[in-house]
Amino acid sequence: MRKPWEVIADLEADNSRLAKEAIVQREVTAGNDEFFRGARAALDAMITFGVKQVPEKSGDGKGLRAEKFWDCAQRLANRELTGNAAQVSINLLRQDATEAEWNSWYRRILIKDLRCGVSEKTINSVVGKQNAKYIIPVFSCQLAHDGANHESKVTGKKIVEVKLDGVRVVAIVYPDGTVNLYSRNGKELGNFPHIQKQISKHAIFFNEPMVLDGEVMSASFQDLMKQVHRKSDVQSEDAVLHLFDILPLREFQAGRSTNTQIQRIGELLAWHRPIADHMPNVTVVGHVSVDLDTEAGRAEFNRINAEAIDGGYEGIMIKEPEAVYETKRSHAWLKRKPFIEVSLTVVGVEEGTGKNAGRLGALICEGEDGGKKIRTNVGSGLTDDIRSDIWSDQESVLGQVVEIRADATTRNQDSEEVYSLRFPRFIRFRGFAKGEKI
Repeated sequence: MRKPWEVIADLEADNSRLAKEAIVQREVTAGNDEFFRGARAALDAMITFGVKQVPEKSGDGKGLRAEKFWDCAQRLANRELTGNAAQVSINLLRQDATEAEWNSWYRRILIKDLRCGVSEKTINSVVGKQNAKYIIPVFSCQLAHDGANHESKVTGKKIVEVKLDGVRVVAIVYPDGTVNLYSRNGKELGNFPHIQKQISKHAIFFNEPMVLDGEVMSASFQDLMKQVHRKSDVQSEDAVLHLFDILPLREFQAGRSTNTQIQRIGELLAWHRPIADHMPNVTVVGHVSVDLDTEAGRAEFNRINAEAIDGGYEGIMIKEPEAVYETKRSHAWLKRKPFIEVSLTVVGVEEGTGKNAGRLGALICEGEDGGKKIRTNVGSGLTDDIRSDIWSDQESVLGQVVEIRADATTRNQDSEEVYSLRFPRFIRFRGFAKGEKI
Protein backbone atom coordinates (compact mmCIF):
# COMPACT_ATOMS: atom_id res chain seq x y z
CA MET A 1 0.00 0.00 0.00
CA ARG A 2 1.30 3.44 -0.93
CA LYS A 3 2.36 5.85 1.78
CA PRO A 4 0.11 8.93 2.11
CA TRP A 5 2.86 11.31 0.94
CA GLU A 6 3.37 9.10 -2.09
CA VAL A 7 -0.33 9.43 -2.89
CA ILE A 8 0.02 13.21 -2.59
CA ALA A 9 2.92 13.11 -5.06
CA ASP A 10 0.74 11.14 -7.49
CA LEU A 11 -2.06 13.71 -7.13
CA GLU A 12 0.33 16.60 -7.69
CA ALA A 13 1.74 15.01 -10.84
CA ASP A 14 -1.46 15.26 -12.93
CA ASN A 15 -3.82 18.26 -13.08
CA SER A 16 -6.59 16.30 -14.75
CA ARG A 17 -9.73 15.97 -12.62
CA LEU A 18 -10.37 12.49 -13.95
CA ALA A 19 -6.80 11.45 -13.14
CA LYS A 20 -7.12 12.70 -9.58
CA GLU A 21 -10.44 10.91 -9.15
CA ALA A 22 -8.85 7.72 -10.45
CA ILE A 23 -6.05 8.00 -7.88
CA VAL A 24 -8.56 8.55 -5.07
CA GLN A 25 -10.55 5.54 -6.32
CA ARG A 26 -7.37 3.46 -6.30
CA GLU A 27 -6.83 4.31 -2.62
CA VAL A 28 -10.47 3.55 -1.76
CA THR A 29 -10.10 0.13 -3.35
CA ALA A 30 -6.82 -0.44 -1.49
CA GLY A 31 -8.42 0.58 1.82
CA ASN A 32 -5.77 3.23 2.54
CA ASP A 33 -7.13 4.27 5.94
CA GLU A 34 -4.11 6.43 6.79
CA PHE A 35 -4.45 8.55 3.66
CA PHE A 36 -8.16 9.19 4.22
CA ARG A 37 -7.60 9.89 7.91
CA GLY A 38 -5.17 12.66 6.98
CA ALA A 39 -7.40 13.93 4.19
CA ARG A 40 -10.25 14.23 6.68
CA ALA A 41 -8.08 16.13 9.16
CA ALA A 42 -6.85 18.52 6.46
CA LEU A 43 -10.13 19.10 4.60
CA ASP A 44 -12.75 19.04 7.34
CA ALA A 45 -13.14 22.74 8.19
CA MET A 46 -14.40 21.88 11.66
CA ILE A 47 -11.07 20.32 12.62
CA THR A 48 -8.55 23.03 13.49
CA PHE A 49 -5.16 22.85 15.15
CA GLY A 50 -4.74 26.45 16.29
CA VAL A 51 -1.43 26.95 14.48
CA LYS A 52 -0.69 29.26 11.57
CA GLN A 53 3.02 28.78 10.91
CA VAL A 54 4.45 25.29 10.48
CA PRO A 55 8.01 25.27 9.09
CA GLU A 56 9.13 22.92 6.36
CA LYS A 57 12.02 20.50 6.81
CA SER A 58 15.31 20.04 5.00
CA GLY A 59 17.00 16.65 5.48
CA ASP A 60 15.74 13.34 6.83
CA GLY A 61 15.03 12.23 10.37
CA LYS A 62 14.54 8.67 11.52
CA GLY A 63 10.91 8.70 10.46
CA LEU A 64 7.76 9.74 12.32
CA ARG A 65 5.36 7.14 13.68
CA ALA A 66 1.83 7.97 12.57
CA GLU A 67 0.29 7.47 16.00
CA LYS A 68 2.80 9.84 17.57
CA PHE A 69 1.68 12.51 15.10
CA TRP A 70 -2.01 11.81 15.64
CA ASP A 71 -1.65 11.97 19.41
CA CYS A 72 -0.15 15.43 19.11
CA ALA A 73 -2.69 16.50 16.47
CA GLN A 74 -5.57 15.47 18.73
CA ARG A 75 -4.14 17.50 21.61
CA LEU A 76 -3.76 20.49 19.28
CA ALA A 77 -7.34 20.11 18.06
CA ASN A 78 -8.61 19.90 21.64
CA ARG A 79 -6.52 22.99 22.53
CA GLU A 80 -4.63 21.00 25.15
CA LEU A 81 -1.51 22.28 23.40
CA THR A 82 -1.42 25.98 22.55
CA GLY A 83 1.08 28.79 22.12
CA ASN A 84 4.71 27.93 22.80
CA ALA A 85 3.90 24.42 24.00
CA ALA A 86 2.25 23.71 20.64
CA GLN A 87 5.28 24.95 18.73
CA VAL A 88 7.66 22.85 20.84
CA SER A 89 5.58 19.72 20.22
CA ILE A 90 5.40 20.38 16.48
CA ASN A 91 9.15 20.90 16.27
CA LEU A 92 9.75 17.57 17.99
CA LEU A 93 7.57 15.84 15.40
CA ARG A 94 9.38 17.68 12.63
CA GLN A 95 12.78 16.49 13.90
CA ASP A 96 11.71 12.83 13.73
CA ALA A 97 10.09 12.98 10.29
CA THR A 98 11.74 12.44 6.96
CA GLU A 99 11.70 15.38 4.58
CA ALA A 100 9.14 13.81 2.24
CA GLU A 101 6.66 12.69 4.90
CA TRP A 102 6.83 16.01 6.76
CA ASN A 103 6.74 18.49 3.86
CA SER A 104 4.23 16.57 1.74
CA TRP A 105 2.00 15.08 4.43
CA TYR A 106 2.14 15.88 8.13
CA ARG A 107 2.90 19.58 7.69
CA ARG A 108 0.10 19.94 5.14
CA ILE A 109 -2.37 18.38 7.55
CA LEU A 110 -1.47 20.91 10.23
CA ILE A 111 -1.75 23.88 7.87
CA LYS A 112 -5.05 22.49 6.54
CA ASP A 113 -3.95 22.47 2.91
CA LEU A 114 -3.03 19.29 1.00
CA ARG A 115 -1.87 21.41 -1.96
CA CYS A 116 -2.61 18.74 -4.54
CA GLY A 117 -5.81 19.99 -6.17
CA VAL A 118 -8.12 17.73 -4.19
CA SER A 119 -11.03 19.01 -2.09
CA GLU A 120 -13.52 17.32 0.19
CA LYS A 121 -16.01 17.38 -2.69
CA THR A 122 -13.57 15.48 -4.90
CA ILE A 123 -13.08 12.76 -2.31
CA ASN A 124 -16.78 12.53 -1.42
CA SER A 125 -17.79 12.26 -5.09
CA VAL A 126 -15.49 9.25 -5.50
CA VAL A 127 -16.11 7.60 -2.15
CA GLY A 128 -19.89 7.92 -2.42
CA LYS A 129 -21.45 4.90 -0.74
CA GLN A 130 -18.44 2.65 -1.17
CA ASN A 131 -16.95 3.36 2.23
CA ALA A 132 -18.85 5.69 4.55
CA LYS A 133 -15.91 6.07 6.93
CA TYR A 134 -13.98 7.92 4.23
CA ILE A 135 -16.67 10.59 3.76
CA ILE A 136 -15.47 14.06 4.77
CA PRO A 137 -18.12 16.25 6.48
CA VAL A 138 -18.87 19.38 4.47
CA PHE A 139 -19.02 22.62 6.49
CA SER A 140 -22.57 23.92 6.62
CA CYS A 141 -24.58 26.42 8.63
CA GLN A 142 -28.32 27.09 8.75
CA LEU A 143 -29.68 28.86 5.67
CA ALA A 144 -33.07 30.40 4.95
CA HIS A 145 -35.71 29.71 2.32
CA ASP A 146 -37.23 32.54 0.30
CA GLY A 147 -40.38 33.64 2.09
CA ALA A 148 -41.98 34.70 -1.20
CA ASN A 149 -42.18 31.01 -2.13
CA HIS A 150 -43.65 29.97 1.22
CA GLU A 151 -46.36 32.54 2.03
CA SER A 152 -48.41 29.87 3.80
CA LYS A 153 -45.68 29.60 6.44
CA VAL A 154 -45.71 33.34 7.21
CA THR A 155 -48.38 32.90 9.86
CA GLY A 156 -48.66 32.51 13.62
CA LYS A 157 -46.04 33.50 16.16
CA LYS A 158 -42.73 34.50 14.62
CA ILE A 159 -39.48 36.26 15.46
CA VAL A 160 -38.68 39.05 13.03
CA GLU A 161 -35.23 40.56 12.42
CA VAL A 162 -33.80 42.83 9.76
CA LYS A 163 -31.66 41.03 7.17
CA LEU A 164 -28.20 42.56 6.98
CA ASP A 165 -26.30 43.15 3.75
CA GLY A 166 -22.88 41.80 4.73
CA VAL A 167 -20.80 38.63 4.86
CA ARG A 168 -21.98 35.58 6.80
CA VAL A 169 -19.45 34.71 9.50
CA VAL A 170 -19.45 31.67 11.79
CA ALA A 171 -17.19 32.17 14.81
CA ILE A 172 -15.96 29.12 16.72
CA VAL A 173 -14.95 30.18 20.21
CA TYR A 174 -12.91 28.02 22.58
CA PRO A 175 -12.83 28.62 26.36
CA ASP A 176 -9.04 29.18 26.18
CA GLY A 177 -9.67 32.31 24.06
CA THR A 178 -9.00 30.84 20.62
CA VAL A 179 -11.43 32.29 18.06
CA ASN A 180 -11.66 31.05 14.47
CA LEU A 181 -13.83 32.83 11.91
CA TYR A 182 -15.31 31.03 8.89
CA SER A 183 -17.41 31.94 5.89
CA ARG A 184 -20.69 30.08 5.32
CA ASN A 185 -18.74 27.60 3.15
CA GLY A 186 -16.05 26.88 5.74
CA LYS A 187 -13.37 29.19 4.35
CA GLU A 188 -11.32 30.50 7.28
CA LEU A 189 -11.36 34.29 7.50
CA GLY A 190 -8.29 35.97 8.95
CA ASN A 191 -8.94 39.61 8.10
CA PHE A 192 -10.96 40.59 11.16
CA PRO A 193 -8.44 40.27 14.02
CA HIS A 194 -10.08 43.09 15.98
CA ILE A 195 -13.31 41.07 16.16
CA GLN A 196 -11.46 37.93 17.17
CA LYS A 197 -9.58 39.82 19.88
CA GLN A 198 -12.76 41.32 21.36
CA ILE A 199 -14.53 37.95 21.49
CA SER A 200 -11.41 36.21 22.82
CA LYS A 201 -11.33 38.38 25.93
CA HIS A 202 -14.74 37.09 26.94
CA ALA A 203 -14.46 33.45 25.84
CA ILE A 204 -13.79 32.50 29.45
CA PHE A 205 -17.53 32.75 30.11
CA PHE A 206 -18.07 29.63 27.97
CA ASN A 207 -17.48 26.24 29.59
CA GLU A 208 -17.26 24.46 26.23
CA PRO A 209 -16.46 25.43 22.61
CA MET A 210 -19.29 27.50 21.17
CA VAL A 211 -20.43 28.68 17.74
CA LEU A 212 -21.50 32.29 17.26
CA ASP A 213 -23.39 32.85 14.02
CA GLY A 214 -23.71 36.28 12.47
CA GLU A 215 -23.05 38.75 9.71
CA VAL A 216 -20.08 41.09 9.35
CA MET A 217 -20.88 44.54 8.01
CA SER A 218 -18.66 47.44 7.05
CA ALA A 219 -19.19 50.97 5.74
CA SER A 220 -20.41 49.48 2.48
CA PHE A 221 -20.80 45.99 1.10
CA GLN A 222 -18.38 46.74 -1.73
CA ASP A 223 -15.70 47.95 0.70
CA LEU A 224 -16.21 44.90 2.89
CA MET A 225 -15.84 42.44 0.01
CA LYS A 226 -12.51 44.03 -0.90
CA GLN A 227 -11.18 43.16 2.57
CA VAL A 228 -12.58 39.67 3.22
CA HIS A 229 -9.84 37.64 1.51
CA ARG A 230 -7.15 40.31 1.05
CA LYS A 231 -3.64 39.02 1.69
CA SER A 232 -2.07 42.36 2.68
CA ASP A 233 -2.94 46.02 3.41
CA VAL A 234 -6.14 44.91 5.10
CA GLN A 235 -8.36 47.78 6.28
CA SER A 236 -11.25 46.23 8.17
CA GLU A 237 -11.17 48.02 11.53
CA ASP A 238 -14.69 49.43 11.03
CA ALA A 239 -16.20 45.99 10.40
CA VAL A 240 -18.80 44.91 12.98
CA LEU A 241 -19.99 41.36 13.64
CA HIS A 242 -23.76 41.34 14.16
CA LEU A 243 -24.66 38.09 15.94
CA PHE A 244 -28.02 36.36 15.67
CA ASP A 245 -27.43 32.82 16.96
CA ILE A 246 -25.40 30.66 19.33
CA LEU A 247 -25.03 26.94 19.99
CA PRO A 248 -22.39 24.52 21.30
CA LEU A 249 -19.78 23.38 18.78
CA ARG A 250 -20.65 19.71 19.43
CA GLU A 251 -24.26 20.40 18.35
CA PHE A 252 -23.10 22.38 15.30
CA GLN A 253 -20.93 19.43 14.30
CA ALA A 254 -23.86 17.06 14.85
CA GLY A 255 -25.98 19.26 12.58
CA ARG A 256 -28.75 20.04 15.06
CA SER A 257 -29.15 22.07 18.25
CA THR A 258 -31.00 21.17 21.42
CA ASN A 259 -32.31 24.63 22.30
CA THR A 260 -35.06 26.37 20.37
CA GLN A 261 -34.62 29.67 18.53
CA ILE A 262 -36.04 31.77 21.36
CA GLN A 263 -33.88 29.94 23.91
CA ARG A 264 -30.76 30.51 21.81
CA ILE A 265 -31.50 34.21 21.47
CA GLY A 266 -31.86 34.42 25.25
CA GLU A 267 -28.55 32.61 25.72
CA LEU A 268 -26.82 34.92 23.25
CA LEU A 269 -28.13 38.04 24.98
CA ALA A 270 -27.23 36.68 28.42
CA TRP A 271 -23.61 36.35 27.27
CA HIS A 272 -23.40 39.62 25.35
CA ARG A 273 -25.30 42.17 27.46
CA PRO A 274 -22.91 42.30 30.46
CA ILE A 275 -19.87 42.73 28.19
CA ALA A 276 -21.38 44.76 25.33
CA ASP A 277 -19.51 47.94 26.30
CA HIS A 278 -16.20 46.08 25.96
CA MET A 279 -16.96 44.77 22.45
CA PRO A 280 -17.63 47.79 20.20
CA ASN A 281 -17.29 45.64 17.08
CA VAL A 282 -19.50 42.77 18.25
CA THR A 283 -23.22 43.32 18.69
CA VAL A 284 -26.49 41.33 18.65
CA VAL A 285 -29.17 41.78 16.00
CA GLY A 286 -32.39 43.12 17.46
CA HIS A 287 -35.55 41.07 17.19
CA VAL A 288 -39.29 41.50 17.64
CA SER A 289 -41.81 38.78 18.46
CA VAL A 290 -45.09 39.05 16.54
CA ASP A 291 -48.24 37.01 16.09
CA LEU A 292 -49.15 37.22 12.43
CA ASP A 293 -52.58 35.73 13.10
CA THR A 294 -53.58 38.95 14.86
CA GLU A 295 -54.21 42.43 13.47
CA ALA A 296 -51.71 43.93 15.92
CA GLY A 297 -49.06 41.40 14.88
CA ARG A 298 -49.56 42.13 11.19
CA ALA A 299 -49.38 45.87 11.87
CA GLU A 300 -46.09 45.39 13.75
CA PHE A 301 -44.76 43.24 10.93
CA ASN A 302 -45.61 45.95 8.38
CA ARG A 303 -43.92 48.56 10.60
CA ILE A 304 -40.71 46.51 10.70
CA ASN A 305 -40.93 46.04 6.95
CA ALA A 306 -41.23 49.81 6.45
CA GLU A 307 -38.27 50.45 8.76
CA ALA A 308 -36.20 47.92 6.79
CA ILE A 309 -36.95 49.85 3.62
CA ASP A 310 -36.12 53.21 5.19
CA GLY A 311 -32.95 51.82 6.79
CA GLY A 312 -31.66 50.41 3.52
CA TYR A 313 -31.51 46.85 4.85
CA GLU A 314 -31.42 43.85 2.54
CA GLY A 315 -34.70 42.52 3.85
CA ILE A 316 -36.37 40.78 6.76
CA MET A 317 -35.73 37.44 8.46
CA ILE A 318 -38.77 35.55 9.77
CA LYS A 319 -37.89 32.84 12.28
CA GLU A 320 -39.83 30.09 14.00
CA PRO A 321 -39.52 30.62 17.80
CA GLU A 322 -39.69 26.92 18.73
CA ALA A 323 -37.42 25.58 15.97
CA VAL A 324 -33.95 24.17 16.54
CA TYR A 325 -30.83 25.18 14.58
CA GLU A 326 -30.05 22.80 11.70
CA THR A 327 -26.97 22.99 9.48
CA LYS A 328 -28.94 23.05 6.23
CA ARG A 329 -31.48 25.21 4.43
CA SER A 330 -34.49 25.25 6.73
CA HIS A 331 -38.07 26.50 6.62
CA ALA A 332 -37.54 27.63 10.23
CA TRP A 333 -35.83 30.67 8.70
CA LEU A 334 -37.50 32.60 5.91
CA LYS A 335 -35.88 35.57 4.21
CA ARG A 336 -38.07 38.22 2.70
CA LYS A 337 -37.09 41.30 0.81
CA PRO A 338 -38.75 44.47 2.05
CA PHE A 339 -41.54 45.74 -0.15
CA ILE A 340 -43.91 48.63 -0.49
CA GLU A 341 -47.51 48.61 -1.68
CA VAL A 342 -48.90 51.58 -3.57
CA SER A 343 -52.16 52.26 -5.37
CA LEU A 344 -51.82 53.99 -8.75
CA THR A 345 -54.16 54.85 -11.58
CA VAL A 346 -53.94 53.14 -14.96
CA VAL A 347 -53.32 55.81 -17.63
CA GLY A 348 -52.35 53.57 -20.54
CA VAL A 349 -51.51 50.12 -21.78
CA GLU A 350 -48.63 48.57 -23.73
CA GLU A 351 -48.71 45.59 -26.05
CA GLY A 352 -46.52 42.69 -25.04
CA THR A 353 -43.74 40.99 -26.95
CA GLY A 354 -42.82 37.35 -27.50
CA LYS A 355 -45.51 35.12 -26.05
CA ASN A 356 -47.51 38.21 -25.05
CA ALA A 357 -47.61 39.69 -28.54
CA GLY A 358 -51.19 40.59 -29.45
CA ARG A 359 -52.23 41.06 -25.83
CA LEU A 360 -51.42 43.21 -22.82
CA GLY A 361 -47.74 43.50 -21.94
CA ALA A 362 -47.90 46.13 -19.19
CA LEU A 363 -50.15 48.64 -17.48
CA ILE A 364 -48.88 52.22 -17.49
CA CYS A 365 -49.66 53.62 -14.06
CA GLU A 366 -49.36 57.04 -12.43
CA GLY A 367 -50.15 58.54 -9.07
CA GLU A 368 -48.75 59.89 -5.85
CA ASP A 369 -47.57 58.04 -2.75
CA GLY A 370 -45.84 59.49 0.28
CA GLY A 371 -45.57 62.88 -1.42
CA LYS A 372 -43.76 61.40 -4.43
CA LYS A 373 -45.08 61.48 -7.99
CA ILE A 374 -44.77 57.99 -9.46
CA ARG A 375 -45.00 56.69 -13.01
CA THR A 376 -44.24 53.07 -13.77
CA ASN A 377 -45.03 50.19 -16.11
CA VAL A 378 -46.39 47.06 -14.45
CA GLY A 379 -46.11 43.78 -16.32
CA SER A 380 -45.30 41.19 -13.66
CA GLY A 381 -48.12 39.45 -11.82
CA LEU A 382 -50.64 39.62 -14.67
CA THR A 383 -52.30 36.33 -15.63
CA ASP A 384 -52.84 35.26 -19.22
CA ASP A 385 -56.61 35.79 -18.83
CA ILE A 386 -56.13 39.35 -17.53
CA ARG A 387 -53.77 40.17 -20.39
CA SER A 388 -56.26 38.93 -23.01
CA ASP A 389 -59.35 40.50 -21.41
CA ILE A 390 -57.78 43.94 -21.01
CA TRP A 391 -56.33 43.97 -24.53
CA SER A 392 -59.72 43.18 -26.01
CA ASP A 393 -61.29 46.16 -24.15
CA GLN A 394 -58.46 48.59 -23.43
CA GLU A 395 -60.66 51.58 -22.63
CA SER A 396 -62.31 49.76 -19.74
CA VAL A 397 -59.12 49.69 -17.67
CA LEU A 398 -58.17 53.36 -18.08
CA GLY A 399 -58.82 55.22 -14.83
CA GLN A 400 -58.95 52.05 -12.76
CA VAL A 401 -56.94 52.00 -9.54
CA VAL A 402 -54.47 49.15 -9.32
CA GLU A 403 -52.63 47.91 -6.23
CA ILE A 404 -48.91 47.34 -6.87
CA ARG A 405 -46.20 45.74 -4.78
CA ALA A 406 -42.57 46.76 -5.35
CA ASP A 407 -39.18 46.57 -3.69
CA ALA A 408 -38.80 50.35 -3.40
CA THR A 409 -39.29 53.69 -5.11
CA THR A 410 -36.45 54.80 -7.38
CA ARG A 411 -35.51 57.96 -9.25
CA ASN A 412 -36.92 58.05 -12.76
CA GLN A 413 -34.11 58.24 -15.31
CA ASP A 414 -36.06 60.78 -17.38
CA SER A 415 -37.06 63.16 -14.60
CA GLU A 416 -35.77 64.10 -11.16
CA GLU A 417 -39.29 65.08 -10.09
CA VAL A 418 -40.94 61.79 -10.98
CA TYR A 419 -40.18 58.44 -9.33
CA SER A 420 -40.51 54.88 -10.59
CA LEU A 421 -40.84 51.53 -8.81
CA ARG A 422 -38.21 48.81 -8.53
CA PHE A 423 -39.59 45.42 -9.63
CA PRO A 424 -43.29 46.40 -9.62
CA ARG A 425 -45.76 43.50 -9.44
CA PHE A 426 -49.50 43.64 -10.08
CA ILE A 427 -51.55 42.58 -7.06
CA ARG A 428 -55.17 43.45 -7.84
CA PHE A 429 -57.59 46.11 -9.04
CA ARG A 430 -59.13 48.22 -6.29
CA GLY A 431 -62.84 49.08 -6.03
CA PHE A 432 -65.74 48.47 -8.35
CA ALA A 433 -65.71 51.79 -10.21
CA LYS A 434 -62.99 53.88 -11.81
CA GLY A 435 -60.98 55.82 -9.28
CA GLU A 436 -62.60 54.05 -6.31
CA LYS A 437 -60.30 52.87 -3.49
CA ILE A 438 -61.69 50.38 -0.99
